[in-house]
Amino acid sequence: MSNHRGSIAGTFICLIVLASGFIFMYTSDLRAIIFFKKLHVPTESTPTAIIDLDGKLNFRARPHVQTQTSWNAPVMWELMFDNNLYDRKHKEAKTSVALTVFAVGRYLDAYLERFLTSAEEHFMLGLPVTYFVFTDLPEKVSRITLAPQRNIKIVQVEKHSRWQDISMMRMKTISEVISTVIQHNFTHVFCFDVDQIFEGRFGSEALGESVALLHAHYYKLPKSRFTYDRNPKSKACMTEGDYYYHAAIFGGTCERVKALADYCYVSIMEDKLQNVEALWHDESHLNKYFWLNKPTKLLSPEYCWDNSIANAEDILIKRLVWAPKDYERLRTR
Repeated sequence: MSNHRGSIAGTFICLIVLASGFIFMYTSDLRAIIFFKKLHVPTESTPTAIIDLDGKLNFRARPHVQTQTSWNAPVMWELMFDNNLYDRKHKEAKTSVALTVFAVGRYLDAYLERFLTSAEEHFMLGLPVTYFVFTDLPEKVSRITLAPQRNIKIVQVEKHSRWQDISMMRMKTISEVISTVIQHNFTHVFCFDVDQIFEGRFGSEALGESVALLHAHYYKLPKSRFTYDRNPKSKACMTEGDYYYHAAIFGGTCERVKALADYCYVSIMEDKLQNVEALWHDESHLNKYFWLNKPTKLLSPEYCWDNSIANAEDILIKRLVWAPKDYERLRTR
């Protein structure tokens, strides 16, 4: 009887902790709410579904790579689309984009300025864009020159002691900022890792309802080599999947990105209750989400390429590249 009571008590405690996580996820402090209300980007936008440009894609333009999934979502490669058509239609629809990026600890000095300046040269040119920079050191964010209709908002966040926690807990922050401001002011949101550099057009053709990125190191490999989490104790556990997606970039409409962030955050919190950590942290949970909730558009590795990969024959344009890594120096443990 005492063991039964102990089990009930333990379950009750777990439910309280999980409920607290939900409350924490959906509750912002007053200062954050006041800050976000200062931003007003009026949008009278056309719903994404009305901009049916993906039906005009030339899927045969790239015969040596996969250009469409089994559920008919396009995989975006150079030569498949008309840049000008996408740009014109999204301008007519008054599309606006929020970009979230985290620059915490040494990552701010190492990567943020180059990320932002290169984004100004290549990311969603001609559309209203606001960069939401989440950092523990707001006073160190460099001022950069912004084009018309481009803004930057700096949001102070807590610095976690482990880089793994920084990576995983960004999902909670993304959900909060979508709830408080982005969904009221923008039609789309893209979430990026900071240790990347834009080198070519990353334009409106990448916009969609739910957008995932094919990982440059895995897009040619058999599924048996995908590094899904295989631990049955983790909520991220997968025994099968479609592709291996890279968490360095994901995006879509506010509703769909928030759903992804909420799913990943709750799964991470449930793992923590069981003293489990997914193999590749938030990326493992993101892969599980996209297996259960198929993305409506996939970005090819042209949209996030690693120059250390010797065979780049499929890559006609490098739109975004991995910045040089120095994890031993940058990651605090």
